Amino acid sequence: MAKPYLSIIIPAHNEEKRLPTSLEKLKRFCAAQPYTSEVLVVENASSDNTLAVARAYQAQLPGLRVISLAEPGKGGAVRAGMLAAEGAYRFMADADFSMPVEEINRFLPPALPDCDVAIGSREVAGARRIGEPFYRHLIGRVFNGMVRLAALPGIQDSQCGFKCFRAEAAQAVFSRQRMTGWSFDVEVLALARTLGFSIREVPVTWVYDPGSRVNVLRDSALMARDLWRIRRALKRGVYRDPPL
Repeated sequence: MAKPYLSIIIPAHNEEKRLPTSLEKLKRFCAAQPYTSEVLVVENASSDNTLAVARAYQAQLPGLRVISLAEPGKGGAVRAGMLAAEGAYRFMADADFSMPVEEINRFLPPALPDCDVAIGSREVAGARRIGEPFYRHLIGRVFNGMVRLAALPGIQDSQCGFKCFRAEAAQAVFSRQRMTGWSFDVEVLALARTLGFSIREVPVTWVYDPGSRVNVLRDSALMARDLWRIRRALKRGVYRDPPL
């Protein structure tokens, strides 16, 4: 069987409530496209019925694969999905799908040709943020300033949950990824740059979800610590080492 053109990877930790709506959107979207696709739900260490919900949906969504991991951590789930995917393009998406599903095509040719890594951005021209509290936006901009200073100069939004990698880039980057928590976004983009892959920011319409899993104060502190680790790894040339 021919490999799919697009793989959509969804990390899912305790997502039994939000996952069905997102999978229903993807079912309609995938059926309407002229290219072949697959969806990978990567459940990791959920304490609810996320795994059962995902598996039950396999009968409704052709090409849905479900991976279950014992370890928590969004970064670890995305890495597993990216390396298991078979698509020529591999798109990661948050389980709540806070971006209109139709905007996936903006990350792919012909809308975006000759790009190794396309990342959703809520900051570049043409992007829209809907319903986000001011304090969360402010904290996000402060953190992004730290990201640009420490590891990713020029990138306006490293933390948006929608990113697309060509297969070659996905294999090279995620086979070297070390961080499994929230900071993995910064690390994989730093890896992509170090390995010479092109990165483009794609403006998206992003709708704030009050059920977000991010604890702004706690996770920001942990991510600030991880930025120092990423910066040190960049200076030491660690990310040029062979895959783990």
